Amino acid sequence: MVDTAPSFPGATSVTLLDVYEDLGPDGLRGGSPHMHLASTECYVVIGGRGALRTVDPTGVRETELREGSVVWFTPGTIHRAVNHGGLKVLVVMGNAGLPEAGDAVMTFPADIVADPERYAAAATLPHAPLEARAAAASRRRDLAVEGFRVIRDAAAAGDFGPLRAFHAAAAALVRERAAAWSDIVERGPVAQAAKSLDITRAIAGGEATHLASATVSLAAEPAGERGFGMCGRLRAYDVSEALVPR
Repeated sequence: MVDTAPSFPGATSVTLLDVYEDLGPDGLRGGSPHMHLASTECYVVIGGRGALRTVDPTGVRETELREGSVVWFTPGTIHRAVNHGGLKVLVVMGNAGLPEAGDAVMTFPADIVADPERYAAAATLPHAPLEARAAAASRRRDLAVEGFRVIRDAAAAGDFGPLRAFHAAAAALVRERAAAWSDIVERGPVAQAAKSLDITRAIAGGEATHLASATVSLAAEPAGERGFGMCGRLRAYDVSEALVPR
């Protein structure tokens, strides 16, 4: 008998994102530049317009974002969402649970990324009233933009040394907490892939009993106040296997 407990496709996470609209130190409205070390991220633009500014080992790029745009980027891609007006994004993130477990590093200046205590102090938002948290999120964003500009400008000139240095420093920064990541991947995408293999093999063997467990699951609308994410205000859907069948 194949285990058919309901699970969201690809063991991904889904989040509604309203990209920050306040001005950064470079005169652009948008979020904090950062990268993920182990997960691929996808933007599905559902409203407004903007751009995705990225730096990777192939160079510096700006991708237009408008309603209907779908763009994704792999681990190691430094990215910054820029808001040109009402930019709203549905974010689909691979390896659900890894971002929450620390699979992201912001592009603070090199001396801060190299110091775990200073990085944590710069990255952590205070438990404070809304306005204070918004101000802290803006300061965090501005600090990340400062480091991002160094990496971006060097890469644009053909010098990828700062990018490689950031990659190395980011990996060192998360090394200890990364020990728990393999379990997240095993319980998520690996388990789901194994389940799919079991199903296909069962069908090939003439068994289709899993079809008797077919169901529809509905994720509840995200409740409560929007959180302050790296790129903007966000609401995360609970698409874990604890979904209530409808």
